[in-house]
Amino acid sequence: MWRAMMNFIHVAVAVLSLLSIGQSAPVSSCESLIKPIEINGTEKLLGKWTYIAESTTIPASKLLTKMIVDSARVKMTAAEESDAINVFHSQKMFGRCFTLTTKMTLENSTLSIVQPFNSSEVLLTTGCPDCRAAYIKLGIGGRTYSGLQLLSRRNKVTAAELEEFTKQVECLNLPAPAILDPEKGFCPDESHSQETEVVDLTNIMNDLGSEVFSHLDRIINSEGGMQALFKMISNGLAGLKEN
Repeated sequence: MWRAMMNFIHVAVAVLSLLSIGQSAPVSSCESLIKPIEINGTEKLLGKWTYIAESTTIPASKLLTKMIVDSARVKMTAAEESDAINVFHSQKMFGRCFTLTTKMTLENSTLSIVQPFNSSEVLLTTGCPDCRAAYIKLGIGGRTYSGLQLLSRRNKVTAAELEEFTKQVECLNLPAPAILDPEKGFCPDESHSQETEVVDLTNIMNDLGSEVFSHLDRIINSEGGMQALFKMISNGLAGLKEN
């Protein structure tokens, strides 16, 4: 049961997280801050990226992040198709590494994923020279959630770069961003570590049917649903500590 819930949680927190609602920034500054950029080819997207911060409209995901997520990275490599990218996600939770491999396609400056869930993203203008500010649309169950992620080729960005991202979040009327802590360390990128257990969720996630994601959506949006989920997570954490 715990492993099944881990699959649900991975969907909710590997891509997105939530804090309290922020106030809108002035329209004049927002016009440039949330301007999508044109993506000409996949070459500049390839390589390793560290998740710095993110904000989404998924209920209570910030609390889930604080409970279980230490850090997250992604490695993007060229796929056989010229308009596609292989994406290797690695997320550190509970002293373990959870990984997921997906494929993104690029069309009209929009990056899309079909499996294990539907999502799309466009990149916004950013003054950070080695960052990506990705505006995400994610489908879970019958709902569509939105969010903004900041990724960098560095493990930590400057205060000014983080402030710019926070203003972008405000301009999009999203909750204030959750910030990941690089001091908690990172998972191995692709190889199994003798010291860290690696759990690959790719096959499990791809085999999940739409009814599972619909069930997750009902849980996170139902009255008392998040409390029940937090209780299950807490019980699972206690079981992990005992083992």
